Amino acid sequence: MHAPVLEVTAMPQQAWSDKRERQYDHIKSNLRKRGRSEDTAERIAAATVNQTRTAKGETKEAKPPSERARAERDMSAAGRKGARARKSG
Repeated sequence: MHAPVLEVTAMPQQAWSDKRERQYDHIKSNLRKRGRSEDTAERIAAATVNQTRTAKGETKEAKPPSERARAERDMSAAGRKGARARKSG
């Protein structure tokens, strides 16, 4: 038996600042250049922006400190992985 398929709805982009919109466009265009599909690039870019907003405390609803700390660690770890990958290439 398969799990029910969840319909993906639009990300809450109306809550994003101009800075986060630019971040979204930048991430999305880079993913497209690397060969990702439009839908996948949009999904990854939106998730990244939302995670950044959580880590920076920019979300509408206050997140518990533990969730913000986890988001900050995740963002920090992602940066280190990228730096390591560029050095080894």
